[in-house]
Amino acid sequence: MQLDEAKRKFTEGWGTLGSAWGVSRTMAQVHALLLVSPAALSTEDIMDQLQISRGNVNMNVRALMDWGIVRKELRPGERREFFSAEKDIHKVATLILKERRKRELEPIMRVLGEISQVEPAPANSPEEIAAFNQMVGSIQSFANFADRAASTLIKADENWFLSTFMKLMRPGS
Repeated sequence: MQLDEAKRKFTEGWGTLGSAWGVSRTMAQVHALLLVSPAALSTEDIMDQLQISRGNVNMNVRALMDWGIVRKELRPGERREFFSAEKDIHKVATLILKERRKRELEPIMRVLGEISQVEPAPANSPEEIAAFNQMVGSIQSFANFADRAASTLIKADENWFLSTFMKLMRPGS
């Protein structure tokens, strides 16, 4: 398989994976292209390679920068901006986990905390209230477990065991 075809297949596959994770397919494709590009790419480079509009590139690059997995590079004498992706996949995974925790887990945990105990009302039976409180409690327990697990994984960079394990899992190590 030629490099161009392999890059195309990778960006398509990463786009599909990204949409399963709740980000747009195009955002994941821009990230994939930047991941496999040895040098930073300009907006025009991304437009050409993915056949997408300037606005689409700008919107998705900005979102990837907000996630902390893409950075802007300026070159002396060059008016164009260039973009590169974080290449350390362990760091990428940690940054994505942090962002997903902030965007998804923390908001639902706040809601669950607010609704954790429903008080009796004339329109509701005690069984309905008990069932609701029990289900919310179960979801809250699971969310707390997920939050602790995410915290542990995020702190893994500081944990020599997991860092060493991740290095051992890398091909060629």
